[in-house]
Amino acid sequence: MNRIVVNAAEGNVKISRHIYGNFSEHLGRCIYDGFWVGENSPIPNTRGIRNDLVAALKKIKLPNLRWPGGCFADEYHWKDGIGPRAERPKMINTHWGGVTEDNSFGSHEFLDLCGQVGCEPYICGNVGSGTVQELSQWVEYMNFGGVSPMAELRKKNGHAAPFNVSFWGIGNENWGCGGNMTPEYYADQFKRYATYARSYDKPIFKIACGPNGDNYRWTEVMMEKTFIKGNPRNPLNGLALHYYTVPGERPYMGSATEFTEGEWFLTMRKAFFMDELVRKHSVIMDKYDPEIKVALVVDEWGTWYEVEPGTNPGFLYQQSTLRDALVAGIHLNIFNNHAERVRMANIAQTINVLQAVILTEGEKMLLTPTYHVFDMYKVHMDAVKLPVHLECENFTVGRNSIPSISASASVDAGDRIHISLCNIDPKNDQKISLELRGISPKSVNGQIITSGNMQDHNTFNNGNKVQLKPFSDAVISRSNVTVTLPAKSVVTLEVV
Repeated sequence: MNRIVVNAAEGNVKISRHIYGNFSEHLGRCIYDGFWVGENSPIPNTRGIRNDLVAALKKIKLPNLRWPGGCFADEYHWKDGIGPRAERPKMINTHWGGVTEDNSFGSHEFLDLCGQVGCEPYICGNVGSGTVQELSQWVEYMNFGGVSPMAELRKKNGHAAPFNVSFWGIGNENWGCGGNMTPEYYADQFKRYATYARSYDKPIFKIACGPNGDNYRWTEVMMEKTFIKGNPRNPLNGLALHYYTVPGERPYMGSATEFTEGEWFLTMRKAFFMDELVRKHSVIMDKYDPEIKVALVVDEWGTWYEVEPGTNPGFLYQQSTLRDALVAGIHLNIFNNHAERVRMANIAQTINVLQAVILTEGEKMLLTPTYHVFDMYKVHMDAVKLPVHLECENFTVGRNSIPSISASASVDAGDRIHISLCNIDPKNDQKISLELRGISPKSVNGQIITSGNMQDHNTFNNGNKVQLKPFSDAVISRSNVTVTLPAKSVVTLEVV
């Protein structure tokens, strides 16, 4: 028997809604033929942005959207993406497919998209090939409400009021595609760029490039050189960790839809590794920042497989199966459980790229299993984290084992307790004794995502094969709830 204890009296940390953010890069068909179809498209749109995508993202209460990259950010020059679209210069997207970028989707279009969805923009600035002045002027263009050259340029381009963008990334993956820098060199660059990224009408939240996976030295150097304890104007507000769940080894990353139980196991084991990464990076950050002022921002996470056969290798288009739903559930549980330090995260990516929540094909749109996990987990946004004590059986393949269950819990403003559970085992149900201390549960209901096969996924011809359904296999007995989790499933319970 598996056992979980949740103490309703121990919650004191809010789970930031920004943990449930998304990432949108100028990569493949994420922006063009994804969000942006143009105002003359027969696909229903509002000022060039697809209406069905906006509705889908509003449904999951998308809290923030990161843009324009990714690697693309460090070759993007923002002034090329403003003004009349017919006059914007073209560029080559050297990172992703070598395609021509016409800059028809720029700052104003992105802010319009965020406004339609109702989410906060998170802009990643160019440190790799840009200048301090360029980033400084972009912040001024977006945020200054007074009289200045950039504010006047913004007004000339049709937006009199400042956009007041709060979240700013100071470069991306500067240890790699953002300039191949050492942590010492980047730390100095960060302080320089951050100095001139001014707070105008309201403070901005500056996010530094953080470590690549388990590069703990990068975190050590960044915290030592850029965080000033006790300084209310600290330049470092967030440190960005990147980690992808890759079941294969280069040059073959593994298939998104054709995999064995062993590959399922390896994928889950690598997803669980996020917990170790968060813990170990947090220990380093705690040494310099015991008051937890700096957020750990996991602004690129998700699965990475081989592209779908017949598609451009540089476009990173892959399907999303039930396996990806479990990976999403594991990650979001980890982020919920570390809500003290992890206060923002962004799955890569929103549409048509990597672990996408939405896929499009012309006028068609489908919601992936990953989307449904975000829909199910939105109940945790801005709720109070409840510590979870978990004792569970292992899922074993060969000589290797991982926990069979992942869990997180929270209580919302209406005193409703939500418990999210993943059964990692693809073959066996898991029975759980769930003890709720401090409350007497009166009712329990829930939602589930599962399917008959590990490889099941939604297609444009069958978009509802894997979807959310009501879950009723939970029974109250005094202060306990007995739950039977079907194999390979994600469940969220609501207890009142």
